[in-house]
Amino acid sequence: MKAAILDHYDRHGAPLNVRDIPTPDPGPGEALVQIHTAAVNPLDNMIIRGDVRLIVPYRTPLVMGNEFSGTIVQSASGRFKPGDRVYGRMPLAKIGAFAEYAAVDESALALVPDYLSMEEAACVPLTALTALQSLELMETQPGQTLFISGGTGSLGAMAIPIASRMGLTVATNGSARNEKRVRDLGADIFIDYKTRRYTDVLHDVDCVLDSLGERELPGEFQVLKPGGHLVSLRGIPNGRFAKRAGLPPFKRMLFSLAGRKYDRMAARKNQTYDFVFVHADGAQLGRISKLFPAERPLSVSINRTFGLDQVNDALEQVRSGHSQGKTLLRITNA
Repeated sequence: MKAAILDHYDRHGAPLNVRDIPTPDPGPGEALVQIHTAAVNPLDNMIIRGDVRLIVPYRTPLVMGNEFSGTIVQSASGRFKPGDRVYGRMPLAKIGAFAEYAAVDESALALVPDYLSMEEAACVPLTALTALQSLELMETQPGQTLFISGGTGSLGAMAIPIASRMGLTVATNGSARNEKRVRDLGADIFIDYKTRRYTDVLHDVDCVLDSLGERELPGEFQVLKPGGHLVSLRGIPNGRFAKRAGLPPFKRMLFSLAGRKYDRMAARKNQTYDFVFVHADGAQLGRISKLFPAERPLSVSINRTFGLDQVNDALEQVRSGHSQGKTLLRITNA
């Protein structure tokens, strides 16, 4: 089969090489999936640069790709049958969606809702799981207020409707040209960042989902109520993250030291700071399908679709930050 392979890490972004490798044999608990479409994400560029090696120390050569849709070829357990349309986030320890086939732990897979095309389905797992895992970590309750920083990108496009369906009041900020779109997704409060600072508008919000990182975290803690919970996707991992992830003791100590700045910032008002690195969970994807049935469907936005041999162009598209929606790789037309 053909696959896009990282041969070495490079902090400047090494190109992937598309070449033929053996089709994988599924092990116990795995299904063989023919990949139809894979999504290209900032995470892929982070892996290439070596940014996540302390969390997941991938060895090269490495078949890249984290998010996909495809069809079942073989299922060890019989939980899925050949031809089933499935989607998922590849398990952290064994990625490989930029390939014609992948052996995937069945616990990472869920059936694609009938109303989604295979291209649309490939847009869902990573951001949907990120949003749901963040909201569950914050233990959100209906009626609470959630601020999603910079919620006009691909994360917001998934987190806003999920939070809205879960009964939260959702506030976000961004460029005015995106206001109608994010309100249509379910945002209740929109703040044009060019005319108003969110710190002048919001106060005592129950939860914050941070997608911007270090430069905005002080302001986000400012609008968070005493005892509130902030989850960051772009901040620094801390000891709480290392413990949840089951990392070895020396990494727990390292991340405890690295995240101490934000733990202390949170402690001033008895707030909680957490970092999230999304993990595979087919059951949670199944919950997403129930939140968005056919009569109230999930909508996705596709920016551009490339072929597998154009994988480096797709990575550059994502790296540039100019995508308005998901960047996809069409792996097969089957």
